[in-house]
Amino acid sequence: MRAANQAPKFLRMVKSLQNALIILTAALFFTACTKKQGPTQYGNMTGGDYADSSDIIPDGQTEGDWGDELVERDPNATGWSEDGTMYNGREVVRGLIPSVYFGFDSSAIGASERGKLQQAANHLSQNPSDGLLIEGHCDWHGTTEYNLALGDRRSTSALDYLSTLGIDSSRVELLSKGSLEATSGLSKSDASQDRRADLIILK
Repeated sequence: MRAANQAPKFLRMVKSLQNALIILTAALFFTACTKKQGPTQYGNMTGGDYADSSDIIPDGQTEGDWGDELVERDPNATGWSEDGTMYNGREVVRGLIPSVYFGFDSSAIGASERGKLQQAANHLSQNPSDGLLIEGHCDWHGTTEYNLALGDRRSTSALDYLSTLGIDSSRVELLSKGSLEATSGLSKSDASQDRRADLIILK
């Protein structure tokens, strides 16, 4: 009789130990899952033409300005001849259409710059055998890789705007030079001439 009374008591103890073990295992599992990971270190990710609160924006660079999409392209592809007079087998004409200028770390085309792209569209419409090379440039601030990508964004924004003016994209070639031709050591304000897309006629 006494042994019979002890059996349920022993079973209750085993059951309690099992429950305690389950609770302890669950507590350890959730502690491991909720452990916070330290912040990712981005190192030297300071970008070229990298925006900050002291940015100087030229006329027409307001919120909602046209452009600013990122399109990845091979920045090292180039078709220039050794003497710089030919691009992909076509004669180049510089200076016929003025360059389009951009704000710091921006590929948005300001209202004051859109007339230059209209000039390019007019020329291409009147000269159906001509093409256009859009060459993106950046100032010297930041890394070579970032500037090549930003130069590509600038040339792509100009192409996209020309497309809205009815220009077939097959007549336009894009090239990013990033900061390869930028003047180093200038302030952001003084380096504004390096933040541009050159519009080069291809004969």
